[in-house]
Amino acid sequence: MTSPSEVWPENLETHAAFEGGCTCGQVRYRLSSRPLIVHGCHCTLCQRQSGGAYAVNALIEQDRVEVLSGSMRVVRVSTPSGAGQSITRCETCGVAVWSKYHALPKIGNEVLFIRVGTLDDPATMPPDVHIHTSSKQPYVTLSEHTRRFEEFYTPQSVWSQGSIKRYSEVVKTHGLG
Repeated sequence: MTSPSEVWPENLETHAAFEGGCTCGQVRYRLSSRPLIVHGCHCTLCQRQSGGAYAVNALIEQDRVEVLSGSMRVVRVSTPSGAGQSITRCETCGVAVWSKYHALPKIGNEVLFIRVGTLDDPATMPPDVHIHTSSKQPYVTLSEHTRRFEEFYTPQSVWSQGSIKRYSEVVKTHGLG
C-alpha cells in the first residue's frame, strides 16, 4: 500500500502544501522534501496539547525545514517516557509549529514533528498511520484500511524504504548509531 507521503508532487518549490506558518502570520516555514511519515497521534498528551481528538504530525529532518520569517520560542514539557518534548511556538501568537520528541529512537533531536494544521494546505498530508489508538476517543472512527497501532511501532516495520534510507543517513551523519 502506498502511503500519502510517498505520492506528493516532485516540484516542491511551487507547491503551497509545503509552506506553512502560525495564526498571526509572523512565523513562516518551508519543507524541502516529503516527510518521513505522517502520524495521527491519539495519545492523551497530544489530545491535551492540540485541544482536539488527536494531533497530525509530519516527521521530517530538521535540515529539511527552512524558517522563512518570524521569532519562535521553545517550550520544554515532560512526557510519559521521561525523555521530554520541546515545542517550538510563534513568539507572538503562541501557536505550536513543531516539536522534537526526544524519545524517538536514535534521532529524536534531529527530526521535527511539524504540526500539519499549520501548513497552508494541510489536506495534502493525511496520516500514513495512526498511533496510540488505545487512548483514541470513542467518537473517532478510523477506516478499516487505516494502518494503526495501539501504542507506537518500530519505524523499520512501517516506513517506506526511502524513509528508512533517510533515517539511516541521519543516524550515520550525526553519529547516533
